[in-house]
Amino acid sequence: MQNDNTSFIRKFTYKLYGGLNMSWPAVIAFAAGSAVLTSVFLIVPVFRDTSFERMGVYFEAWFFLAIIIMANCKAPVESALKTFVFFLISQPLIYLIQVPFSAMGWSLFGYYKTWSIWTLLTLPMAFAGWYITKRNWLSVLILAPVLAFLGITAYQSGAHCIRHFPYLLVTTVFCLLQIILYLITFMPGIRKLAGTATVVIAVLIFALRNHPADINSSVFLPEDTVLSDSAVVVMNNDRDVQITIESTGEDSMIHIRSDRFGDTDFSIKDGDNEYLYTARVYEDKSGHTQIQIDERGA
Repeated sequence: MQNDNTSFIRKFTYKLYGGLNMSWPAVIAFAAGSAVLTSVFLIVPVFRDTSFERMGVYFEAWFFLAIIIMANCKAPVESALKTFVFFLISQPLIYLIQVPFSAMGWSLFGYYKTWSIWTLLTLPMAFAGWYITKRNWLSVLILAPVLAFLGITAYQSGAHCIRHFPYLLVTTVFCLLQIILYLITFMPGIRKLAGTATVVIAVLIFALRNHPADINSSVFLPEDTVLSDSAVVVMNNDRDVQITIESTGEDSMIHIRSDRFGDTDFSIKDGDNEYLYTARVYEDKSGHTQIQIDERGA
């Protein structure tokens, strides 16, 4: 029983995670509203390359919404079914709303494959996730992967924000607030320390094991260059960047493996022909890594 001395924060968390009427009509309305909001972020140009656009691509916002649903169900089966239906409605609806506004048209649904797999996975995940409401050591175990993910995302977006302020500032703050909210709500006492340790350890491991850039991608050459099977890449002894021939013929491509951002000069010798290029690996303002191949003079 809550008393008059209960803090505003505790009242808020108990209302948000256990005090909402998560009926079936509410779940359907919640799914439709989330889909419309996400579609607006993806369609309206002002949101392009911002933290808001990430809602249509990354998981951090969907963890927040899913945990609200799970925590307001009365049993694990109810949690699994309602979370599944929430994603079953919201994800395809996002693509459906975008169709009239996209040059890709119905081809947009090609991207739905990944989200359809995650939608199916919500059944076992939300069944187990409901047990965070017990607010015991099981809550720590269940939330540990979520806290680790949010911690790493906050670290990545925060580092990007420092380089390109204020881009991804909202993402950084949003992830940090989620971590604090889950620690306060589901991990009382010493368990809060365990949750905090999970975040710190995950960020430290990620920071120590990952390079500033981790590129492993294939790209076409400019001007639709056609290479023969005898083509070879010639470049300086750069241990951070490796460039090889991926395919030849009409669909000639190169493969780039890079552990850093920056420009790398290389050439391709193909019989009597020599092609000179510069591979530019950089991070755009939205935090995505881009590869650009430019021709250069002899």
